[in-house]
Amino acid sequence: MSNCVCGTKKEEKKIQIDVDDVHKLLKKYEGKTGVLVHALQDVQEEFGFLPEESLEVIADEFDLSLAHVYGVASFYAHFYFTPRGKNIIKVCTGTACYVRGSKLILEGLEEELGIKAGETTDDLEFTLETVSCVGCCALAPVVVVNENVSKERNPKKIISALKNKGEENDE
Repeated sequence: MSNCVCGTKKEEKKIQIDVDDVHKLLKKYEGKTGVLVHALQDVQEEFGFLPEESLEVIADEFDLSLAHVYGVASFYAHFYFTPRGKNIIKVCTGTACYVRGSKLILEGLEEELGIKAGETTDDLEFTLETVSCVGCCALAPVVVVNENVSKERNPKKIISALKNKGEENDE
């Protein structure tokens, strides 16, 4: 019996959105041109990513093809088409960080979270990413947690601190 998973895809997390919310976000762009990227940014800020339904609404509102809207959104690396976690962890894999152990940190985070780089946990708590360089090579290896350079390099402690912070916010 083969364990091959060729051609199979990890089941995508489906999040329902209210398209009326998208229409409300786009109201301020009525009659304006050259605002597609701004509209995409607003939608992503609202939902954390660009749901397919939102792209359809944007295409309709701006009288553009869905292919055009998708083409613009997919051109920019900062737009996401799948849900992202509340906590974004980025591990630098640039040369300075790599030679100082970022690969081991990344592997530890993957093990702790049960996901690979580029994925999000099923509970939408964590997204793990790699970045080529964050520009602070003197601090290598660098881990960026929610846009802040982390002093912590131990994967267990990084995750534990984020989970504890979340529990404090729930109280």
